[in-house]
Amino acid sequence: MTVSGFWPVTLTNGEVTLRPMRFSDRRAWREVRKRNGQWLQQWDATMPPEGRLDGQRPPTYNAMMRIMKKEAREGRALPFAIEVGGKFVGQITVGGIWGGSSRGAFFGYWIDERVAGRGLMTQCVELAADYCLETMLLHRIEINVRPENAASRRVAIKAGFTEESYRPRYLHIDGDWRDHIGFVKFRDTPN
Repeated sequence: MTVSGFWPVTLTNGEVTLRPMRFSDRRAWREVRKRNGQWLQQWDATMPPEGRLDGQRPPTYNAMMRIMKKEAREGRALPFAIEVGGKFVGQITVGGIWGGSSRGAFFGYWIDERVAGRGLMTQCVELAADYCLETMLLHRIEINVRPENAASRRVAIKAGFTEESYRPRYLHIDGDWRDHIGFVKFRDTPN
């Protein structure tokens, strides 16, 4: 499957804009991540003690951007920056895009604590999900959330996702393998 006809794209809803991540976002990305470090740490993916399979350390911002841009070119990801009122406030990535007989993807996201709790992330998830399901014609979108992340669980539910599974020790988060709850949303298809 290729997303060449679907990327790059900018999606908007009121003051919320999802647009492709850029190398020039580095300063704003770093500033927001640094300011929110303690708040995001409990939800952020971390490197297991055995490290990456290729033996390298976690990527720098520029290396991360090269990886995301390559994934987007190859049809496996849609790396969106989140802007509110024209200001960078977070990121939502549609990753692991697959085609064939299952046609799906997963979402990962984070937002600046300063704008959290206003329903903005729910709008972002809805925008990205609508685009993936209605324009790209993916069949299913997944969101995996730590059980104790009540805010992210609310985002998934408010955006129309349904709890589907419990995934023990699913992702390495905040220094250990953590359980997750899987949420899913399907494209409505005629019978």
